[in-house]
Amino acid sequence: MTAGVGERAADAELAGRFRRDPQEFTTVHDRYFRDIYRYVAGRLDEQAAEDIAAETFLLAFDQRDRFDAERGGLRPWLFGIATNLVARHRRKEARHYRALARLGPEPAAEGPESRIVASVAAGRLRPSLARALAGLTQGERDVLLLVALGQLGYEEVAQALGISPGTVGSRLSRARAKLHDVLDQEAING
Repeated sequence: MTAGVGERAADAELAGRFRRDPQEFTTVHDRYFRDIYRYVAGRLDEQAAEDIAAETFLLAFDQRDRFDAERGGLRPWLFGIATNLVARHRRKEARHYRALARLGPEPAAEGPESRIVASVAAGRLRPSLARALAGLTQGERDVLLLVALGQLGYEEVAQALGISPGTVGSRLSRARAKLHDVLDQEAING
């Protein structure tokens, strides 16, 4: 929607007011926040939309002296700021996911996105993983699950099962090899 002559004049008059009195910028916020929020929410999730919509108005307030009514209205100016912030958010998010991918299977910081990715991957691999776990001996399965789910060290697993740490190591090694074989086969067939 293109800003009409009346809207541009109103925006120019409002810009003059908020340049003299920064409190007048609340009118800009009240008038356009909902539109900016809806736009950003259509491109990102609701939490990011709230943050980016708020940041849009913070940036616009900081740059209010640069607004030029001759170039267009407040609404498109705000949408331009929001679009740039959405792009920056997506670049930051992409860098974050690339960094998580480089970390491998055990990310240093367990954030909500890490749990979501793990959950989706686990859901997709669940049938194959269940078959692979079923193919392990009871001893191998106990050791693997105590290490993976219980996050116990070899000594702790040995104590829990009443076996030597060396036996823990050999059972875990055999379990991992069997799991790798099954999951590698799944990757070839999948």
